[in-house]
Amino acid sequence: MARRPHHRRKDVAVVTLLLLVLAIALGPVPSSAAAGTDWWVPAARPTPDSRIDVTGEPFTGTDADGEVRGFVDAHNHLMANEAFGGRLICGRTFSEAGIADALKDCPEHYPDGSLAVFDFITKGGDGRHDPVGWPTFKDWPAHDSMTHQQNYYAWVERAWRGGQRVLVNDLVTNGVICSVYFFKDRSCDEMTSIRLQAKLTYDLQAYIDKMYGGTGKGWFRIVTDSAQAREVIEQGKLAVILGVETSEPFGCKQVLDIAQCDKEDIDAGLDELYDLGVRSMFLCHKFDNALCGVRFDEGGLGTAINVGQFLSTGTFWKTEKCTGPQHDNPIGGAAAPEAEKELPAGVEVPSYDTDAQCNVRGLTELGEYAVRGMMKRKMMLEIDHMSVKATGRVLDIFEAESYPGVLSSHSWMDLNWTERVYGLGGFVAQYMHGSEEFAAEAKRTDALRDKYDVGYGYGTDMNGVGGWPAPRGADAANPVTYPFRSVDGGSLIDRQTTGQRTWDLNTDGAAHYGLVPDWIEDIRLVGGQDVVDDLFRGAESYLDTLGATERHRAGLNLAKGASATASSVESNPFTSYAPGRAVDGDAGTRWAGDWSDDQWLRIDLGSTHRVGRVTLDWERAYGKSYRIDLSTDGKTWQTVWSTTSGDGGLDTARFTGTPARYVRVQGLDRGTDWGYSLYEVGVHSS
Repeated sequence: MARRPHHRRKDVAVVTLLLLVLAIALGPVPSSAAAGTDWWVPAARPTPDSRIDVTGEPFTGTDADGEVRGFVDAHNHLMANEAFGGRLICGRTFSEAGIADALKDCPEHYPDGSLAVFDFITKGGDGRHDPVGWPTFKDWPAHDSMTHQQNYYAWVERAWRGGQRVLVNDLVTNGVICSVYFFKDRSCDEMTSIRLQAKLTYDLQAYIDKMYGGTGKGWFRIVTDSAQAREVIEQGKLAVILGVETSEPFGCKQVLDIAQCDKEDIDAGLDELYDLGVRSMFLCHKFDNALCGVRFDEGGLGTAINVGQFLSTGTFWKTEKCTGPQHDNPIGGAAAPEAEKELPAGVEVPSYDTDAQCNVRGLTELGEYAVRGMMKRKMMLEIDHMSVKATGRVLDIFEAESYPGVLSSHSWMDLNWTERVYGLGGFVAQYMHGSEEFAAEAKRTDALRDKYDVGYGYGTDMNGVGGWPAPRGADAANPVTYPFRSVDGGSLIDRQTTGQRTWDLNTDGAAHYGLVPDWIEDIRLVGGQDVVDDLFRGAESYLDTLGATERHRAGLNLAKGASATASSVESNPFTSYAPGRAVDGDAGTRWAGDWSDDQWLRIDLGSTHRVGRVTLDWERAYGKSYRIDLSTDGKTWQTVWSTTSGDGGLDTARFTGTPARYVRVQGLDRGTDWGYSLYEVGVHSS
């Protein structure tokens, strides 16, 4: 064959290059899918394994405003099967031996569930069920089965493929439930279980990485700060954040109202959890402990947990009439025979007055120390499960310091606190209720989200013994129609199949984690696109709260060490209640005045500052009606804030920033027969 002139090959090369440049300029770059390198599909998935039943490339990058997109599950328990002695939740999130080993029932559930004691305590009936998991899954997982694994890794993968971009894995356990449950294969020590669950979460990350070719290549990424999380989400992957939900953290239980831990235990425990990667946690859960009182459980489950409270602490829950609109859950008088059998002879669960729904126990001195310890470490505090008395004090502390790290992750706080959480910069998620209930609650708080320009989250609480959305039925007016598009429009989602079982949200309900995208589609059909749009902004808002917590710096207290005078000082031969005690930086000392209404405390800041916030930590002798006055010269005063409904505790007065050298707390009406008494007064620029 004749050789072609060299210049013609050069011409062809030039034309080809020009066409390529033109294609890049005028058209989209071919996707990784078109190039045959689907980064979201593992090269070596185990065989056999669950199907995902989602097609299309997961979305990456940020939106036009530079914000990450995606849903946030603010409350899940990936490793709860390792809690409570290891045999309360049956099945595993993953197994090196494969799906048949991971998704099998507890040995005592064979052959027919007769010994599935916890199953019939939580579900009712006799607990009997087909124990076979893989490959038939006749009876589990199910929306009303609380004893079987719902978080198999491939089901979590399906939720990620459906648009979820943040998952909070709460390491969870309860030593008392472990100790009284018949079946266990390990110690009941809570911190031992927490350590194991943290390790296994990292092991799961490595397990998924191996499918994708090595460290860092998988879609499941544990992160320890907001910058890491944003980077992961921009890549289209799932950011996993560790939390802790346990009843007696750091060994901080109480026995007959005596704390079994001290400040050193709290510091050591917080340091260890932080080093494990934990960035959010509950200080109390189910049982009153040495840190705080709890928000009660209701019905038969509440009675059972109250029994556990007695077995752990030697005391039952105690209630009192609430002092405000907030209240804890009503305990009720439903029986829990199996649990009550554990009580000593002659001991019975007390009855409770219907008009006394508040826990007498709030945030203890050790609890306040733990809260401030979390603030020092820039950790986020979960207020769900805290009594309203404890929650109110926490919000007071956070407001006094402008600390944003507060979370309500699954609907367990009094909803009257929602705006206070948003006002701090905190984040709110709703429990995984059925679509009708979820949409109704989302719409109730929609105006607040608009006001604070925030997204919304959900807390699935899977493997958390809570129950999940039941099927609405195939004959519902607007059922989920398969296949359907993901919220971003880039993926097609069909019914999910694992082994021989295919789940349909319409007829099976939210049986396992893989059906989260189906549930979100059901919310869209029932509640409308606006609710789902708020959820799709959830990842951004959650990370806003995490980032603001990381960046928080306690505001300078202009009053600390300043000169102070007062209208009067209570006389005491053993201690001093001088005005300077309210600005010495010591929360254990205080100023106290005479026992009359018209009293004042005046602070000289030394020079003029912009003042926009004053905090007052009252002793039991508090002001019911008082005002904050400012002055630049100590002669001409301007009232910038006042109240006639003070109730003691920690008050925060916020107002427009005003130049002032002198700050005066002017008492008008006492809240008690004593005078006014302040542990500490803080003055801040903002």
